[in-house]
Amino acid sequence: MSFEANGKINQVYGTIEINEKFRKREFILEIEDGNYTQFIKFQTTQDRCNLLDEINIGDNLTVHFNLQGKPYENKEGKTVYYNNLNAWKIETQANTANNTNYSSNNETQDFEEPPF
Repeated sequence: MSFEANGKINQVYGTIEINEKFRKREFILEIEDGNYTQFIKFQTTQDRCNLLDEINIGDNLTVHFNLQGKPYENKEGKTVYYNNLNAWKIETQANTANNTNYSSNNETQDFEEPPF
């Protein structure tokens, strides 16, 4: 399932190598929700960890992500469930007409203002 969220970057953490075949990087997006601010943890994985290299605390972002959930059997034999919000595209929302998109292949695109 694909979703998107808009908010301000609150925290960016370093890349964690889970094992030699898997790495992840987490970040916190601050989302205004009426009277309450939500602090939502997202993650990027594998080659998408570099999506956060050019992101700064306080940047306004649009995060495109997938919602994933899986069961896991713990040491006691009980099934527990966990969810992940896996970001696959991050767009900065600048205060000017120029936006910068960061995609998983680490290319940056600048969009010029229209001539009118």
